[in-house]
Amino acid sequence: MEFYFDLASIVEFSEDAIIGMTLDGIICSWNAAAERLYAYSTEEAKGFSISRLIPFNQPDEITANLGKIKREERLPHYKTVHMRKDRALIYVSVTLSPIKNKKGEIIGASMIARDISEGQKTEVALEYFTRHDLLTGLYNRVYFEEVMCRLESSQKNSVGLIICDVNGLKIVNDTLGHSIGDHLLKSAAGILKKCFRKEDVVARVGGDEFAIMLLNASASVLEAICRRIRECIEAYNKTGPQVPLNMCFGTAVKDMTSTSIKDLFTEADNNMRREKLHCKSSSSSGIVKILMKALEARDFITEGHVDRLQELVLKMSPYSDSRAKDLQLFAQFHDIGKVGIPDRILFKSGPLTPEEALEMQKHCEIGFRIAMSSPDLAPIADWILKHHEWWNGKGYPLGLKGEDIPVECRILAIADAYDAMTNDRPYRKALSHLEAVEELKRYAGIQFDPHLVFKFLKPIR
Repeated sequence: MEFYFDLASIVEFSEDAIIGMTLDGIICSWNAAAERLYAYSTEEAKGFSISRLIPFNQPDEITANLGKIKREERLPHYKTVHMRKDRALIYVSVTLSPIKNKKGEIIGASMIARDISEGQKTEVALEYFTRHDLLTGLYNRVYFEEVMCRLESSQKNSVGLIICDVNGLKIVNDTLGHSIGDHLLKSAAGILKKCFRKEDVVARVGGDEFAIMLLNASASVLEAICRRIRECIEAYNKTGPQVPLNMCFGTAVKDMTSTSIKDLFTEADNNMRREKLHCKSSSSSGIVKILMKALEARDFITEGHVDRLQELVLKMSPYSDSRAKDLQLFAQFHDIGKVGIPDRILFKSGPLTPEEALEMQKHCEIGFRIAMSSPDLAPIADWILKHHEWWNGKGYPLGLKGEDIPVECRILAIADAYDAMTNDRPYRKALSHLEAVEELKRYAGIQFDPHLVFKFLKPIR
């Protein structure tokens, strides 16, 4: 059985926009799919130039291609951007073909257009994701290494490289949380974007590391750029962010006839690490102070608590040298790990659930990690880890017992408990001196070193 297909019906009911036009680009026919795609009715479209589908800032490729059709040149299928009636831009795939009369003469052209916007957006997004770091919006390491490979064989006179590292990111992540650490990275990326040109390749190449590639840059130019970045960081820190930004830099310049790009990266990275070692002490100490201020800002440390605690531990201290100063430092920073505990647990007025109690206990290990990162606090890091151990072995995190617990931790446990009991807290009134003494005696040999309890009570009677 033979079927006869009406060509006009095929055109009208096609899912693709099919448009007929003269060789001058005047629209003669316009199917239903064209109405849906471009939002012009057939009546509106007929008689108008096909050029109205071309965005204002884009070359008129249809008119140019009509010229090729007149010259009977072959036209390949292509992708482009067209404009709807509402000025919205759409991605389309276009096939432009000649229309001939019975004599074989070219009298017009037909255009078949298919909406590929969704697919094109996905393609553009995928291309973006393969080249960019999702957190900062900068280029990623994969793309940066592609650029390095291309430059290796280029004939550029020189290449400048800057490696930047955000100081203290791990401490911030471990204590204040990854959301604060991410904000710090975004702030660093924002500053770097402002300090470089569009043609410079600015990338995040590691967790806390950024790299910038500049063409035809001298050592003096790189030094000037690093100064500008430092000035921007200083201005940012004056705005009072929760965690101030601190970065170290390393630079290197490559003469394209000598050093390889890989060696250039190694040189800049080594220079950055040398600067990081040089400023490690001050930057780490600064971050610890910032974390302590963050804890104070959350109103966890009550007014006068640290001063009273330092006075009490010194009365019990068997030391009179630098160890006594370490003990005072311990009294000040023993709870710094609580900066990493959520407010809902830290300030809960009622009893903690078993899960919340386990979360709270993590502050000893968090505090230990913070202290180990700071040259100033490293000598007391072990005490911070063990300051919640009990004399009977029922404490945490290690379950140490008796004299296995450092004496400094045993001293602090008694002084801290006494100060906590004799001062008002949001959930209870202060105990009297005598009531607090009785509590210390009751827990001597259980929570506290019994010998130190009685030694402690003598000077405060």
